[in-house]
Amino acid sequence: MDSDNKFESVYSSKVRAGKRRTYFFDVRQTKGEDYYITITESTKRFDGNGYERHKIFLYKEDFNRFMNCLNDTVNHVKQSLMPDFDYELYERRQKEWEEKLALEQAQAKAEEAKAEEAIDPEPNVEEAEEPTSDEDMSW
Repeated sequence: MDSDNKFESVYSSKVRAGKRRTYFFDVRQTKGEDYYITITESTKRFDGNGYERHKIFLYKEDFNRFMNCLNDTVNHVKQSLMPDFDYELYERRQKEWEEKLALEQAQAKAEEAKAEEAIDPEPNVEEAEEPTSDEDMSW
């Protein structure tokens, strides 16, 4: 493995969690050609000056126990503490927010293209054909 690539992911996925928080799941490779996972919570600071990041490093020997404990903990909340809560609500809101954001971005691009067209319109003048030697060129 190249020393320049020691921090690059071999696999990456992310979960956007609202407007300020994102979770990143990255698989990274060690020098010994082994793999581990980093879980990063990235939260936008309230003052707008960058992000706060918190990382968890998860090694292969802990994968099963970590997942079992995480699943047990989530299921305990869902089944015992808050069984009537609509856990799909946040996914629907996130999907709606992402669709709205994509629509706004598409509209902004369309408006930008329209503005550029108004500034530098392409001439709609057909080019005149060049006369051939047989044509009368006197007017």
